[in-house]
Amino acid sequence: MLATTLSSLNGIPPFLAYFAVAIVLVLIFVRIYTWVTPQDELALIKANNAAAALAFGGALIGFALPLSSAITHSLSLLDCAVWGAVALIVQVLTFVVLRVAVKQLPERINQGEIATGIFVATAAIAVGLINAACMSY
Repeated sequence: MLATTLSSLNGIPPFLAYFAVAIVLVLIFVRIYTWVTPQDELALIKANNAAAALAFGGALIGFALPLSSAITHSLSLLDCAVWGAVALIVQVLTFVVLRVAVKQLPERINQGEIATGIFVATAAIAVGLINAACMSY
């Protein structure tokens, strides 16, 4: 039993390394996503704008899903970071496509249109799921 426990503890350094890479990627995603979107999500969320919270939360989940797949299936930290970057690009491009597809998307989120926030969140999560499945190489 002690040997099993000690063996299990050997996994802590890789866990910490992958977790650190994931946190850095999430922070980079948040920075790039909030830079690409014309609305100030964080300010809108602080102002209790539910549409902004839904849309941004969906984008975070949509990024975290393929990031978790990249962690699970990667061969190294570098491999994980590369596929995490792919996930980041796909999720940012999802917003760009949605902005073209949905008329006045930023304005609608700024105005707190819940339906728009739900649609953006749903689309981001759906793309994240597909992205994650494609990373199960």
